[in-house]
Amino acid sequence: MPELPEVQTTVDGINKRAKGLRVVDIWTDYRSDFHLGKDNIANPTFFSYFKKTVRGAKILTSSRRAKNVLLHLDNGQTIVIHMKMTGHVLYGKYKKEGRKWIAIGAGPLRDDPFNRHIHLVFSLSNGKRLTLSDMRKFAKITLVPTDKLHESKHTGQSGPEPLDASFDFPAFETRLMLRPRGKIKQVLMNHEIVAGIGNIYSDEILWRAGIHPLEHVEDVPQKKLRLAFRAMKEILSHGISFGGDSMSDYRNIEGVAGRFQNKHNAYQKTGEKCNRRGCGGTIRRIIVGGRSGHYCDRHQVLKGGL
Repeated sequence: MPELPEVQTTVDGINKRAKGLRVVDIWTDYRSDFHLGKDNIANPTFFSYFKKTVRGAKILTSSRRAKNVLLHLDNGQTIVIHMKMTGHVLYGKYKKEGRKWIAIGAGPLRDDPFNRHIHLVFSLSNGKRLTLSDMRKFAKITLVPTDKLHESKHTGQSGPEPLDASFDFPAFETRLMLRPRGKIKQVLMNHEIVAGIGNIYSDEILWRAGIHPLEHVEDVPQKKLRLAFRAMKEILSHGISFGGDSMSDYRNIEGVAGRFQNKHNAYQKTGEKCNRRGCGGTIRRIIVGGRSGHYCDRHQVLKGGL
């Protein structure tokens, strides 16, 4: 699932390519009986409202809240896109062939198989299109009045943004201590505690700080919590600077893979020697709350053992 750096990379791309353009038409094949009566475009009734409201509106800007891409329109509405497991936003020239949308011309939009699962298309006033490729069709797209975003169920329940300058160490510690008996990896990944951190970046943060993913928050010494706070700021920023993580299927809006997967020290490094200088440990894999966790068996020691 795209995490904070991938979502921010997408937002930056949208602002570069689509800011100031109007939406002239919208197409989707998201449709599911499971979503009947819900406020997302997989519900055909909601999509009719969505299309009527969005068509003709100008994209003023894009921003991010937690793992959500926000497209702010000039009619007082904001499109909310949560890319979920396999979604990513793309921009370029497309044509419709039968039931499928095909990118025009050679390049990653057309050639990369992860970019071919187009299920949402915004036709723009410059003749290009903003699309959503989503292999598993899990993405959620909805519409919220811009002035209600802070209280919306889709965006209003997330915790503080970890890269905000105002989010300092005391605030970080206070948020984690809302779940003192929680396993620290799970607490870091809880979007109501801190926004935007998922499986990849929690592994990397804890590896850098030398904290075992199963350690209870209240058992982590403050010195190590400070290391985790610093690691969080640095690693998330590096994730953005490297264009996100494409260990799986994430691509930026040009259809190009990010490079942060080349910087992993823990995530999906099972069985490899630890990269920490002088450590000599081995990266192990465990299950934490139903998700994989990766850690070094030497410098990330669990209090009391496993």
